[in-house]
This record gives sequence, structure tokens and C-alpha cells, in this order.
Amino acid sequence: MSQNKIHKALRKRILVLDGAMGTMLQRYKFTEEDFRGERFKNWSSPVQGNNDMLSITQPEAIADVHAKYFAAGADIVETNTFSGTTIAMADYGMEEFVYELNYESAKIAKKVAQEFTEKEPEKPRFVAGAMGPTNKTASMSPDVNDPGFRAVSFDELRAAYKRQAEALIDGGVDMLLVETIFDTLNAKAALFAIEELKEERNIDIPVMVSGTITDASGRTLSGQTAEAFLISVGHMPLLSVGFNCALGAEQLTPYLEVVSSRSNFAVSAYPNAGLPNAFGEYDETAEEMAAQIKIYLDKKLINIIGGCCGTTPEHIHAIAELVKDYEPRPLPELNEAETAI
Repeated sequence: MSQNKIHKALRKRILVLDGAMGTMLQRYKFTEEDFRGERFKNWSSPVQGNNDMLSITQPEAIADVHAKYFAAGADIVETNTFSGTTIAMADYGMEEFVYELNYESAKIAKKVAQEFTEKEPEKPRFVAGAMGPTNKTASMSPDVNDPGFRAVSFDELRAAYKRQAEALIDGGVDMLLVETIFDTLNAKAALFAIEELKEERNIDIPVMVSGTITDASGRTLSGQTAEAFLISVGHMPLLSVGFNCALGAEQLTPYLEVVSSRSNFAVSAYPNAGLPNAFGEYDETAEEMAAQIKIYLDKKLINIIGGCCGTTPEHIHAIAELVKDYEPRPLPELNEAETAI
């Protein structure tokens, strides 16, 4: 079972997550027509920028990005499904394609993972089903004149996330990753949906959770500190908890220290390649980023490490080479579920 392999791998070494999908796709310079492909040639509204649909219209490019990250040393790649909910896809009027987008994305990533695992069985490769935060928030009002208003309900989020999780699991992912969490109530809806699905199907799939500290305040967008965020999700049976996006590796360090010292789960981090410049681009080199991540390793803060915005296979390769010489953050003793082979 892949779950047992994941737990075993986490005991042995620091696992490397992939880098940014969006950063890599920008290199292809896909046009509106490329996004549409034959399938959506006559779609009624613009779709350029809807990266998730490229799993249907440009599957070779998605597979190529996954392969580049695995070749760079990644143990885990994320599916191309950051916006793969009915809520996020409503921007393009593509809600009806949500199951297909997630299913195809999972299949593409899993196929590449299996190819690399066959070549290097001593280093099994895994696929994490990416479940992004959506473009709506359950905790706050988007209308300053009506603070009680909510653009989305908990149950709407739960239903949307459940549909996404179903498709990702059907497509063959090894774990689910509820990521870039700026509102923990959104994440709770996702986790509730996953638990519901696990119960209905009588399955157990590892779940990773990754929040976002938005700025130097040390809080998520909905106002939680790192410790409060951990407490809010810590009652769930998680594989890992950690942070990604918004900040560079150096700025993320104190929040990882908080979570690492208080969590019984594995700890993950995938920071941006520094902070964006005046043009919104990321200038931090692979070597610069790896030098900052070395602090995590020296302090034994993490079990899973990767990159978010602005990171490329070059960044992941530098990180993968670095972590080879370090022991992972110690984890609690094996439980029965992990030892049942």
C-alpha cells in the first residue's frame, strides 16, 4: 500500500515536494487558443489562465512538468488542480468539468510517478492531490459595508471539496493536500468532506494540510497565528501540517519553529522563491533558497520540503541535493496503522 510506503519513507529521510506548476507553465507561453484546444475551441468566455484545464487540452505539458520535478529529485508531485473546485471554476463557467479536470490531472501525475518508481524502486514517487483554498472565504465578508455577509457557506465548500476529492482519489493519488489555506474554516470544510468520503468508501488516505502566513504579522488572512492554526486542524488524523506560499524560506522559519515544536504530525514547508520584485516576479536563485532552507535542516524543523511560487526544477534539485545529508525531524513512535503491512 502506498500509505505504508509514505510512512516508511518519512521515517527514513526528508521527502522532497515539487515546485511551482504555474511558474513552469508560463514558460510554454500558451495562447488563448492553446488553452482552449480542440475540445473548448468554441467556449463562450476567455479561458487563458485557467491552468487546471490544461490537463485536458495540453496533457503532455503537464506530464512534462511533473517529469522535470521528479528528475530534479522530488519524491512527491502535486496534481494540476489548485483551482479544481466548482467554486473556483465558476469564474470560467466550467463547473461541469470539475470531476474530469481532477481525474485527468491525477491520472497524468500518477502515470509519471509510476514510470519513475519503476526506474528507481528504492525511491518510490508519490502523487498529492492538490486542493486549493478557492477564491471565496467562509470566515470574512467581501463587503466592507456588510460584515455579516458571506459569499460562500460551509456546506457549499464541503460539497465542492468532496467532488474534487472523489475525482482525485478515483484518479489514483496517494494522498490529498489541502493547501495554501488563508481561511481555516475553508480548510475545515475540505477536511470534513474528506473524512465523509473516507467513511463512505471505507478507505484511509493520508491528508496533508498547509496554511499560509500572509505577511510579517505572522497570521493567516483570517487572523490566526501559527499555533492557533495548528490547534484548529490538529484534531484531524493528518499526515503532515505546515506552511507554503506568501513568504520566502527565511521569513517562514519562526512559524515552522512554532508548529514543529507543538505538532505530532510530520511538518511540511514549501516557501516561495523569496519575495516578489516590483514586477511580481521571483529573483531568488536555487542556491540562495537552498542556503535559507539549510536553517530548517540544522534545526530539524521539517519532514517534507518543496517550493511554491517562483520555484523551478533547478530550485528543487538544489533542495534535494541539500537534504540528502540531513536526518528528518523526529516523528512519534510508529502506530499500529503504520506497521500493518
